[in-house]
Amino acid sequence: MTSQRLAGCGTALVTPFTKSGEIDEQSLRAFVDWQISSGVQFVVPCGSTGEAATMTVQEHRRVVEITVEQTAGRVPVVAGAASNDTKKAIALSREMESAGATHLLHASPMYNKPPQRGIVAHFRAIADAVKTPIVVYNVPGRTASNIEAATTLELAEHQNIVAVKEASGNVAQISEIIRHRPARFAVLSGDDPLTLQVMADGGDGVISVTSNVAPKLVAQLTELAAAGDFAAARDVHHQLAEWTAAAFIEPNPIPAKAGLAMMGKMSNVLRLPLVPLADRFEATVRAALVSVGALTA
Repeated sequence: MTSQRLAGCGTALVTPFTKSGEIDEQSLRAFVDWQISSGVQFVVPCGSTGEAATMTVQEHRRVVEITVEQTAGRVPVVAGAASNDTKKAIALSREMESAGATHLLHASPMYNKPPQRGIVAHFRAIADAVKTPIVVYNVPGRTASNIEAATTLELAEHQNIVAVKEASGNVAQISEIIRHRPARFAVLSGDDPLTLQVMADGGDGVISVTSNVAPKLVAQLTELAAAGDFAAARDVHHQLAEWTAAAFIEPNPIPAKAGLAMMGKMSNVLRLPLVPLADRFEATVRAALVSVGALTA
């Protein structure tokens, strides 16, 4: 399958739930539309930000179906399909493929802690089993294992593995991937605070948490950086800084969902074990939303 190269700002979408805890289809459709009209270049449903870990396969599929329907081909849809069981990851990938996803996002197996050759075998097995292109997601803070630069570069040789979302926070590692990758392979920041740095080094964009609340600004940041206007990009990066910090004041997506509720985009409902934002952080998040123009003071 030939696919559009992933670049610019992709939003790691939060999943709206109703007060009773079901998927809030109406809010999700409106949210996807707002993200696209605000300039994001692709959307990423059912990642960690989307609380995929607490969804049934049917719910997971439904969220992706709704997102695909609502994007109506305007932007790529990179569906989370991760599992620490390779067989389950392949089964979920096939579900996401049939739901219409244009790409699949796969974190390295969490909890099992495979060696690097196990990580390679896991991703290759998935990439061989589906036609939909794969984005490798390196997030050691959640998986307890780092995908080393040499491993990512080995995976990049597979024709069906087209990008990496790098959230290791290791700038030297990310730089090594950028220097040695094949031309068709995209490198995306997986950490909002590092987007400007990764793009200045030759990276292609970001899969962003902060763009849930500030899509226009994060899209603008990536556009300016891609055009090589780093002075202007730096100004936007600084404008986003207060919200970027507040977005991680408690584990993601707790602050983002609280912020979106303050903006009237959805209810502030999360699934256990996640809980709503602590009262003591509400003023911080509200002030940060004001700083990016998401709320008026």
